[in-house]
Amino acid sequence: MPKVKTNSSAKKRFKVTATGKITHQKSFKRHILTKKTKKRKRNLRIDGEVAKSNMNFVKRLLRLK
Repeated sequence: MPKVKTNSSAKKRFKVTATGKITHQKSFKRHILTKKTKKRKRNLRIDGEVAKSNMNFVKRLLRLK
């Protein structure tokens, strides 16, 4: 029986915390940063949490379900 592979792009983008939550990096912080406020850029540093509506899909990509 062959092994089931984890989605390679998903394992680079998502991280599972010790409590079982799945986090991701927020978008819009790569370029064109001059027009964005300091507050906005500072808040983009904090990792986002995967929404409940997408949780089953992301877990399936990471082979957690």
